[in-house]
Amino acid sequence: MVNKEIVEYIQSLLPEREEAILKMEDYAREHHVPIMDLVGIETMLHLLKIANPKKILEIGTAIGYSAIRMAKVLPNAKIVTIERDEERYKQALLYVNETKTSEQIEVLFGDALELSDQVAEKGPFDALFIDAAKGQYRRFFELYEPLLTERGIIITDNVLFKGLVASEQPIEQKRIRQLVQKIREYNEWLMNHPRYETIILPIGDGMAISRRRGE
Repeated sequence: MVNKEIVEYIQSLLPEREEAILKMEDYAREHHVPIMDLVGIETMLHLLKIANPKKILEIGTAIGYSAIRMAKVLPNAKIVTIERDEERYKQALLYVNETKTSEQIEVLFGDALELSDQVAEKGPFDALFIDAAKGQYRRFFELYEPLLTERGIIITDNVLFKGLVASEQPIEQKRIRQLVQKIREYNEWLMNHPRYETIILPIGDGMAISRRRGE
């Protein structure tokens, strides 16, 4: 993982964010809502600007931070995002309205593992962003990958999970130990996928970028 001093230096070079975005970041810190770190989100936004997707599917809205950041840099894109936590879902709706991105962003309430039929009606998608329950990453991938266009990309966040996936130190907490093992298994499965090629970037909490082989 990149050391703290380098991360802080890169963050110091990033462009200023508008007041509404700063407000969301403050809310996330205060209420312990996991959102992408600054370097991670800027990296993803840059990749998406290059890919220029017209439709994006996000698994894991939280308070809408990533979806709104995507909408701001891709004004012609439509974003469908799914959140199962009711409080966060309602907060996301408030922020979407506040940032005037409601024409671009549709927030669905429910478990992503149960909404595939509803989501399929809104596809196909040019990009899939997975940032929800880490233990379900493979299921999310397999469930929604078929909804991608031929040149669609898949971005998975948190695949290095605070560096624990690469550590050989014993993990005392059983829940964390099991989660780390699931992420390791997902990474290995992803890197050996017969139809997708993937690169893992040590940015933020680790980001995997996948696209169909032969493209």
